[in-house]
Amino acid sequence: MKNEPSERLDPRARLLWRLTGAIQSAVVALVVFGIAAAVILGSGAPAYLWAAPIGLTLIVTLLSVVIVPTLRWRRWRYEIREEEVDLQRGIVWVSRTLVPLARIQHVDTRRGPLERRLGLATVIFYTAAGANQIPELSEPVANDVRDRIAELAREHDEL
Repeated sequence: MKNEPSERLDPRARLLWRLTGAIQSAVVALVVFGIAAAVILGSGAPAYLWAAPIGLTLIVTLLSVVIVPTLRWRRWRYEIREEEVDLQRGIVWVSRTLVPLARIQHVDTRRGPLERRLGLATVIFYTAAGANQIPELSEPVANDVRDRIAELAREHDEL
């Protein structure tokens, strides 16, 4: 296989993923503590049983806010070549995708509320097989990437 793709996502991707991880952890905490309260308080069980839901919540929070965003950012890479877009992502299982430019039908950028706040955008490009994306690029870089993919795809279309 070719060398690892050379381009990285914007470093602010880690902050975005930490924020979304914190939001997800808060939801998990509410559910876990709700269930624990119903079981522990409803059954008259000893108070030390609160240690399990607290520990579970701390582990989930540590993983989703600190560890996963850092590992995810380190692994995510992309490169736009003359013939293809090369994507690499994953933490435990690393996935490598080569998308031929001749197969790309159109390209978009997307910016959610948190992305807008952080000045980030995601480039999405579509083939008949589905969508692929390069997430969390700075807005100017995302616009350049979108335009470059569209230009190269158009050149391949004209051949």
